[in-house]
Amino acid sequence: MSRIIKCGLIQAHNVAPTDAPIAEIKKANIDNQMKFVEDAARQGVQMLCFQEIFATPYFMAEQQTRWYDAVERVPDGPTVQLMQDVAKQFGMVLVVSVYEEEIAGIYYNTAAVIDADGKYLGKYRKTHIPHVAPGFWEKFYFRPGNLGYPCFDTAFARIGVYICYDRHFPEGARCLGLNGAEIIFNPSATVAGLSEYLWKLEQPAHAAANGYFVGAINRVGVEAPWNIGEFYGQSYFCDPRGQIMVEGSRDQDELIVADLDMDKIKEVRNTWQFFRDRRPDAYGPIVAG
Repeated sequence: MSRIIKCGLIQAHNVAPTDAPIAEIKKANIDNQMKFVEDAARQGVQMLCFQEIFATPYFMAEQQTRWYDAVERVPDGPTVQLMQDVAKQFGMVLVVSVYEEEIAGIYYNTAAVIDADGKYLGKYRKTHIPHVAPGFWEKFYFRPGNLGYPCFDTAFARIGVYICYDRHFPEGARCLGLNGAEIIFNPSATVAGLSEYLWKLEQPAHAAANGYFVGAINRVGVEAPWNIGEFYGQSYFCDPRGQIMVEGSRDQDELIVADLDMDKIKEVRNTWQFFRDRRPDAYGPIVAG
């Protein structure tokens, strides 16, 4: 009998004025996206992922210290604790992207993984940190992740997380596969004109090369006052053959849902023996520095 898991992604625009108090910004965005969580529960979604830094605008478009006030502890901060209650209420695995404070002055771009019973399973910290035009000044806000490429045994599947800019680096995607991930969730925030042509190229390639499912999430809208470009949505799931299964709109807040047949992983890997035919002994130049 097939093991089919119903999974969801939430893409949304920032609903709060960017000059409002940060606590108000976070509450407005969380409240806005909670209606999609409730919709996911009604549809029987078992695993759900939010977009990158979902409770705020993409403030990394500027370099201002006021945004340091958006940090919180993981798992002891209010957003993760709230989502633990939500996960338990709906029996749903949640992947929650937050701006993490380890200690004062040391901050990470982090995703917390919460099991269907509300238990905090662990976190992934974004490994590759961009600092590129037209407004992705993330090194001002985040240290590079230092937790490697963990996978998490949830109630429904073994999952891994990659965050936004990580998707440009196939090495970590392979590490997640070798660590046993069946589904990779990639919460993102990216704009048209910079990487849109890569959006449906790189992550399906990761899925095909590693024989797992990928859920890729992008926010929507244009965020003033920065106006660095259009966050173009089009969140999607792709299967272990790299085929896109379902795709969101370009400009609408919405929940994207797909049924993932876990039997396809073994089927694809038994056809394409990419893990068997690896040659790690020949890849020295990759890690030579």
